[in-house]
Amino acid sequence: MNRHLGGGTQKHRRRGTAAIALMVSIGVAPSASARTAGAADEFGQLGGLSGALKRAQQFRELQVTDAEEQQIGAAVSALVRTRYGVVQNPDVHRYVALVGTAVAHAAGKPDVPWQFIVLDTDAVNAFATPGGFVHITRGALALIHDEAELAGVLGHELIHVTEKHTIRAIQKNKSIQMGTDEKLSGNAALLNKVVDNVYLDLVEKGFGRGEEHESDEKGVIAANKVGYAPQGLHRFLTRLQDRNKASKEKRGLFASHPEMTERLDRLTRQITSQKLVATATVAERYARNISYKPVPITAIAVVGAGAAGLASGDEKTAEKKDEPKKEEPKKRGFGLGRLMPTGGDEKKSAQASASGGPRLIDPEKDAKGGSNPKPVASKVTAADLAAFKKEGGLS
Repeated sequence: MNRHLGGGTQKHRRRGTAAIALMVSIGVAPSASARTAGAADEFGQLGGLSGALKRAQQFRELQVTDAEEQQIGAAVSALVRTRYGVVQNPDVHRYVALVGTAVAHAAGKPDVPWQFIVLDTDAVNAFATPGGFVHITRGALALIHDEAELAGVLGHELIHVTEKHTIRAIQKNKSIQMGTDEKLSGNAALLNKVVDNVYLDLVEKGFGRGEEHESDEKGVIAANKVGYAPQGLHRFLTRLQDRNKASKEKRGLFASHPEMTERLDRLTRQITSQKLVATATVAERYARNISYKPVPITAIAVVGAGAAGLASGDEKTAEKKDEPKKEEPKKRGFGLGRLMPTGGDEKKSAQASASGGPRLIDPEKDAKGGSNPKPVASKVTAADLAAFKKEGGLS
């Protein structure tokens, strides 16, 4: 009896071990009886394994259509715009859209409905959300010196969209699954969860080294194809590094991007090895269109200290660094129902936190923004783009 329960035949032992291993590999914890040596009841084990496989087959990787990608991107963009506000200057938006559209076409994605949005804050940052929504702050425009630098920054961000970095990150997230018969657009709860995750990843976690390096490399290539000097992104990042040299912790773009020295070295090697020789900087035209002045990190007004996430704290500024600040209570994450508010709820919706828990103030992420989240339309026609390139000596 003891020999039968404790050991059994070699054949049975192999079957029992294989069954348990397969159950573990699909994420099903073996029962206590299954873990006993020998697996006495082969039929029961196979029945349990069959059930586990059946349950696993009921879920699949998140599938996102182009229309759903647009929906996700628009929802997250609404949060970013609500939090920071939008510069209400059509001329600035049109100029940024012309540069961005030229680079996007060179990247091989002219059919994406690109929208280039200038956020109304002194923080130096940029965000791209799925579906073609590219955001750059007024503070970043102030730190940029010429059109080639702007092309480099926008090129980096739009590659995150063209290579679907955000969508792939969602699909790898094991906490987000969908039933085999479900559609994302028909599942409000799942869509809410996706938007929450996109927002949190976009603002707090950022992308991995691979995605960031790919965006640098392909963005520089696209800018070079237009005729912009490929050193533009390198110059801007060097200036950004110098701006942040006194900081003891990574902030804004530094919080999620690869180490800056490594990044700059890679860009230098790429420009040389790939023989990227375009030379246009178009500095004069940039100066005519962008007149913002950079604000030092220490002078940036921020919203109240509080929870983690882009929309942490309240709308009271915390310009006095030595004044005690009250810790904000944890707040609910963003949900789709609060993304497109009506009436006067825009600011209220932007005060929710993507994840609870106190953290230190980050002037780049927690910078105070403007009060108007309304998008500024800027349509760029083929004729507009052709004239813009000709004027700047671009290809």
